[in-house]
Amino acid sequence: MKRAATVILPPIALPPRGTAPKYRQLYDWFQQAILSGRLRPGQRIPSTRILARELGVSRLPLLNAFEQLQAEGYFSSRVGSGTFVSSAIPDDQARPLPAASPSDARALRPRTISRVSRELESGMAPPWSGDSRAFRVSLPALDRFPMEIWSRLLIHHSRRIRPDVMAYGEPMGYGPLREAIAGYLNVARGVRCQASQIMITTGSQQGLQIASRALLDPGSSIWVEDPHYPGARQGLILAGARLIPVPVDQDGMRVDLGIARARNARAAYVTPSHQYPLGMTMSAARRLELLQWAHKRGSWIIEDDYDSEYRFGNRPVTSVQGLDSAGRVIYIGTFSKVLYPSIRLGYVVVPRDLIRVFSAVRDAADLFSATLLQAVLADFIREGHFARHLRRMRTLYMERRDFLLQAIQTHLGGVLQVANSDAGMHLVALLPRGISDQRIVREAATRGVECLPLSGCYSGPGPLQGLILGFGGAGREEIDSGVRNLALALRAATQR
Repeated sequence: MKRAATVILPPIALPPRGTAPKYRQLYDWFQQAILSGRLRPGQRIPSTRILARELGVSRLPLLNAFEQLQAEGYFSSRVGSGTFVSSAIPDDQARPLPAASPSDARALRPRTISRVSRELESGMAPPWSGDSRAFRVSLPALDRFPMEIWSRLLIHHSRRIRPDVMAYGEPMGYGPLREAIAGYLNVARGVRCQASQIMITTGSQQGLQIASRALLDPGSSIWVEDPHYPGARQGLILAGARLIPVPVDQDGMRVDLGIARARNARAAYVTPSHQYPLGMTMSAARRLELLQWAHKRGSWIIEDDYDSEYRFGNRPVTSVQGLDSAGRVIYIGTFSKVLYPSIRLGYVVVPRDLIRVFSAVRDAADLFSATLLQAVLADFIREGHFARHLRRMRTLYMERRDFLLQAIQTHLGGVLQVANSDAGMHLVALLPRGISDQRIVREAATRGVECLPLSGCYSGPGPLQGLILGFGGAGREEIDSGVRNLALALRAATQR
């Protein structure tokens, strides 16, 4: 009788007190031995009976490990012959990989990424802390949100969730919420729309991305305000658009300069009701000039109305969309600032003839927004809680704005010059000439103050240096201590 050749394996070393099950430890050892080249393709493996005796373990974990390795293609078995390392594993795969070190990193094959992702990564803002600090931009007063009412509505819908709410939703969004939003926009914002034109999104950022994908081709030129919202720049870059920076003045975007720089641009991105970040309102004459350009050139206007509900001293300004008679305006709004950021719900008002186009883009992106929260928000608006919350927050933010202005005057009078502060949840404080806002922001961060540099909102070197100070999510104590620490940061940075 012919005897099988003796099989020699590298020493099988298992951790003495491993936390993983024994079969998993055995599986991991054989897998790594194959991938590192210690076990070669076609090499015979001892039987589970022999291995169990040598290792002093039960056959059961070995049987389970062998079964898993065979199922994944590392082992193959031949009737009457035994178990072998699979010959299907290429020989050059079963070879020890060289350990990478800083000295030979350049010799390794580069890990290629896209040009767009490289550009987005270089422009990322530093992560915010999770604390409620001055002067976090775009953060609402979370402690003043009517959580009891919201929780009651959420519990109601969760307990009575219907099959249609659990199933796949429409790309345009939940019908009752679209009706509620259309009613609110018609009355409060002067937007001319029907519920069929409302698309629910996961915030204004997704709304911009969907609009960009629907309207722009890679390389299409689009006007952007300079300075502008950095998130808009990221969304437009992701669509492959070519950004044309257009300066702003006290009347908003300089349409004449936009025409001079790119007369036939495919679109224009604007924040006309409350320019981000400088805060001015686009004048009526400038709005009509922008609309006339869009109508004449067949271009689009993307209107980002991110926080126009909070206007102090007068009623909110009517939207550009409400003046549009040719369907050239795509209107974008969000609930992140008027309710809370993690709700991740926003909306787009789509021209009637583009509804199918936007629906197709949304369907390709992520199908639809979560329906349960849409149903809760629909009731929150219909029952009047949304309007009452806006009124309370408008009063609160005006008080916080006034307190911040007074604190700046007290501790930094003559140093910071406040720009427009008639609306929204932030203001811009301009720095004296020659002082770097980037340096001040870094210095302030070491003192627990979070603010944004104005220079980061420009497409290139900006003519102004300043600090973007959010006051929506900070109470009086945080605002006062924040301004004091900001004064210390300014002194430290300028002395250095």
